[in-house]
Amino acid sequence: MSGVEWMVDVSGCPPDALQEPQRIVLLFERVVARMGLRPIGRPIWHQFPGTRGLTAVWMLQESHLTIHTFPEFGSANLNLFCCSIRPAPDWADLVGAPLGGSRVRVQECSRTYGDVGPVPPDSPA
Repeated sequence: MSGVEWMVDVSGCPPDALQEPQRIVLLFERVVARMGLRPIGRPIWHQFPGTRGLTAVWMLQESHLTIHTFPEFGSANLNLFCCSIRPAPDWADLVGAPLGGSRVRVQECSRTYGDVGPVPPDSPA
């Protein structure tokens, strides 16, 4: 059995879109609803003084959803880990559009449970 993890990098965002906690909560709710996820409690977030960037996490029965915003760079980094395989959404529409981003880069990573096998000899342990 395996799961899937997405790392979504959004850039070209207006800084104010990355500084509003309520916008991030609404974004999380959008991701959860669109993907049929099951939250545990409510999102927890922290706003940094100075840049007013945000870090937020929402625990899910499937695992977790996190975001880190960087208004000073006009970017956000979102991470979703699900403990079972599911289809990828249109991340540009789901996350990029609500943040006003002009570019979205997605990395998808299959996560394996149990024995992952030996470490190849040329890989760091």
